[in-house]
Amino acid sequence: MESALDYWSAKALLDWQMELGATEALCDMPVDRYALEERKPKAKAPQKDAAPEVVKPKAADPVAVAQKAARAATGLPSLREALAAFEHCELKKGARNLVFADGPAGARVMIIGDAPGREEDREGQPFAGRAGGLLDKMLEAIGLSRAESAYLTTVLPWRPQQAGNPLPADVAMMRPFLQRHVELAKPEVLVLMGNTACDAVLGKRGITRMRGNWDQAWGKPVLPMIAPEDLLRRPQQKRLAWADLLELKAKLGSLN
Repeated sequence: MESALDYWSAKALLDWQMELGATEALCDMPVDRYALEERKPKAKAPQKDAAPEVVKPKAADPVAVAQKAARAATGLPSLREALAAFEHCELKKGARNLVFADGPAGARVMIIGDAPGREEDREGQPFAGRAGGLLDKMLEAIGLSRAESAYLTTVLPWRPQQAGNPLPADVAMMRPFLQRHVELAKPEVLVLMGNTACDAVLGKRGITRMRGNWDQAWGKPVLPMIAPEDLLRRPQQKRLAWADLLELKAKLGSLN
């Protein structure tokens, strides 16, 4: 079958296209651009039953929440309320009572213990039971008492359920509350009884090495001491505790 165009007619058409500016042949056959549009893949319609993507809110930083709550407290009662309302510490779920403080606010000496035990958890007061009774005798030996001249608290306000040292995360959460507690109580001297108390206030541990040596924190002179519950387990260390009590008495005398 002969072509519809002879050689000379086809050449004449090609020359005409070249005069119009066509310089290159891209395809052997012409392309129908309208047909290409129909062959494009269609976008998938969203499924009606698909659940919308849920973006989970970023978890709050417990330490930042504690810092904000502690700074907002303008007095010891409001600080206690802030602690009671704090929901980021798991210890709260297993404790009977919040252990806040005992003794007169504004006392010259503020004693900070590690964490509440069974007796403290039951009574809602720091240094209860046999250990508390021993502490009372220790204070009386140098003319102090929790009723008139010593203010007592603990690093953690709730009793830990696990044995051993409190978790560092729990101590970190409670540190802002403890520092604000010291600021509001305004003692002249801090006594840290135990490793956790030294860690929370001084940032270091090793009570047998640190005890009896004065340090400084939060604008206060600080004296680490062996905790009464440890003295009950190791009575031979009571002579060290007596030396530390005499150090405390001498410091109070020098601050008069």
